[in-house]
Amino acid sequence: MAYIPSSPKTIATHSGSFHADDVFGVGVIMGVYPSHSLVRTRNNALIEAADFAVDVGGIWDAANGRYDHHQRGFDGARAPRSSDALRVTYASAGLVWAAHGADYVQALAAQAGYTLDAQAVADTVQSIDGSLVQYLDMVDTGQGDVAPGLFGLSSLIAQLNTNWMEESGLAAEPKAALQERRFLQAIGITRTFLDRAIIKKISQVRSMDIVRNAPTLLGGKVLHLQEGGMPWSRVVAEEMPQVMLVIYPDSDGDQYQVKTVPVEPGSFTSRMDLPASWAGLRDQELAAVTGVADSVFCHNNLFICGARSLDGAIRMAALALAA
Repeated sequence: MAYIPSSPKTIATHSGSFHADDVFGVGVIMGVYPSHSLVRTRNNALIEAADFAVDVGGIWDAANGRYDHHQRGFDGARAPRSSDALRVTYASAGLVWAAHGADYVQALAAQAGYTLDAQAVADTVQSIDGSLVQYLDMVDTGQGDVAPGLFGLSSLIAQLNTNWMEESGLAAEPKAALQERRFLQAIGITRTFLDRAIIKKISQVRSMDIVRNAPTLLGGKVLHLQEGGMPWSRVVAEEMPQVMLVIYPDSDGDQYQVKTVPVEPGSFTSRMDLPASWAGLRDQELAAVTGVADSVFCHNNLFICGARSLDGAIRMAALALAA
């Protein structure tokens, strides 16, 4: 079902310095409700009147739009994924993502022209939580300094806060206005990274069926992908034990590449290597060894080679398999 945003909403969060968890939480709700107003305040009456309260208000009640984790007795945490896994406590980022992540993913997919089924949405939400959101929560709650120094989104977002030199001499209203501009800047940066991570995950999900249904050549040992740049290694490594090599056009469209298959996802060890006599050769030197006139290159580590034409790439694959 396509995501359809509803009526305008008011989003409240605390004023003053911000952190990645409130920036992320507010940004996600903004993405789900494009028509919104933002209130940065410590005024309880304004917080209570808002449709959503993020990182403020002392209440966790997702059904009523409340996403705070500072109150006494708060015990919200993710279920551990294994018996020895860390039980990661929620901060506001995680609370908002758990409640609105699916709608955010659907909204972004719709903007990009993609339709996702319920499983693809759920897989994407879980992936983003596991690779990004939980780490924002861990830093905010003090559960772990997952990226020491400035190396990490939480630390980088914190740098956007105003400092005493910028605030010096400012009256209350100009100071608050400057802080809000920085807050919105932080949201823009955070959502850029979030959106790219989601689109990458969507591309992985969408590619899986394409890879599974791609034609095979040379007795089923070579998979032929008609589009380049598509993630394929996990599906091939886990589901296609007979495939030794994958052929696909490169991103520039001026050659076809032949790549070995890893023994498992993420491994640098391949099911087979290309012939050792090809290592590091290019163009005429490689053509002289292979007999394939339009040979382009072979990597020194023997995991990838290429030819100008599809026929040339298939011939190189056949030679490699026969070696």
